Amino acid sequence: MERETYDRMRVLEQTHWWFTARRRILAGEIARLPLPPTARILEVGCGPGGNLEMLARFGDLQAIEPDAESRAWAAERSGVPVHGGLLPDGLPDLGGPLDLIAAFDVIEHVGDDQGAVNALAGLLKPGGQMITTVPAHAWLWSQHDVAHHHRRRYAMADYRRLFTAAGLRVRRASYFNSILFPPIAAVRLAGRLLGRQSGDDEALPPPALNAVLRALFASEAALLKAVDLPFGVSILLTAEKPAA
Repeated sequence: MERETYDRMRVLEQTHWWFTARRRILAGEIARLPLPPTARILEVGCGPGGNLEMLARFGDLQAIEPDAESRAWAAERSGVPVHGGLLPDGLPDLGGPLDLIAAFDVIEHVGDDQGAVNALAGLLKPGGQMITTVPAHAWLWSQHDVAHHHRRRYAMADYRRLFTAAGLRVRRASYFNSILFPPIAAVRLAGRLLGRQSGDDEALPPPALNAVLRALFASEAALLKAVDLPFGVSILLTAEKPAA
């Protein structure tokens, strides 16, 4: 990503409706995974570290981030060890196999996405878990994706195949950010039709609107306890490494 995108994330991920509601959803998903009390956890691509406090509630956490400034910021703010490293072939020594790997909106940045999933699968213990998110639907491609250096947006079947090909068992694969899908899709498609070039749509809304959007998106945490959602802006997938 561009330097300014990383720097903007430092502020946005603390208050913006998308980041704050997504953390609530992901915390609920992780809480339902079969993790040991002293789980060894890795976040891949932690950026400025907005998810580290949430993830640290579930075990002994470390992280990887290729951007040096974001890595230093995240480590200083959180106290979590944050290593340099790149997918798929530049991962550091993490001191042994892991119980949980989190990769939130990371895989779409990697040229060799299959190699990235294979590499992460190799870090898991037998019975270890992986939780990932990626943007969905190629037809939603916009200047937001360009600004964030995305390589692709995923169809569900294609994304699932990355994990089965890596020898993992998919536990759940659901769309999410579904309640707000219609207006988001309309804005993205209108921007494409109108040739809008300014397209990063992460500006922080006014406080009242930000709170409404956060509540709407976060309400999907309850829905995801019961069902997989059939459409959405993003994909949530959890997978397990089979026991030996």
